[in-house]
Amino acid sequence: MSWVSNLQPDLILCGPILSLSQDILQHYQIEGLVLDVDETLVPFKSSEASGELMEWVAQIREVASIWLVSNNLSESRIGGIARSLNLPYLFGAAKPSRRKLKQAADAMNLPVERVAMVGDRLFTDVLAGNRLGMFTILVEPMLDPSNTDVFSPIRDFEVWVSQLLGVSLTGKQQNFIDRDKSL
Repeated sequence: MSWVSNLQPDLILCGPILSLSQDILQHYQIEGLVLDVDETLVPFKSSEASGELMEWVAQIREVASIWLVSNNLSESRIGGIARSLNLPYLFGAAKPSRRKLKQAADAMNLPVERVAMVGDRLFTDVLAGNRLGMFTILVEPMLDPSNTDVFSPIRDFEVWVSQLLGVSLTGKQQNFIDRDKSL
């Protein structure tokens, strides 16, 4: 697999992680989730999970094991968010390193092919998940609702570079929508 193809998510959602449903996981036979934290679950400067996120975790937990794996070095912040969601976590993951993703999949006692890496970043989350052989899901960033600027400079740069390299960030999303209509 080429470096560029490692940037291609298996699924692209048209919204934040809250749009990832039990039906989608079951459709792709996903039994475990490794979730990024910053801007995937909570805005970057937030240290608390929203009530809506807590409800989402409760629903998803019915069909899949969940681990948080973050590059963030703040154990107190990532641990606090994980504890509020009652989820196991790893911090300081250094994604696109695969080591802590593999550790989370092993702790779930699942083969990596049955685990999805879910995140908002191509060069960390998607790249790490694809390098390990996980199903990868790209979500829209979870931004601070009080901030009216929806600009995410790092992600926007990653998308721009990825598209220059030939990564399609619309095709997979359309394919999923079309498949659902035929189910």
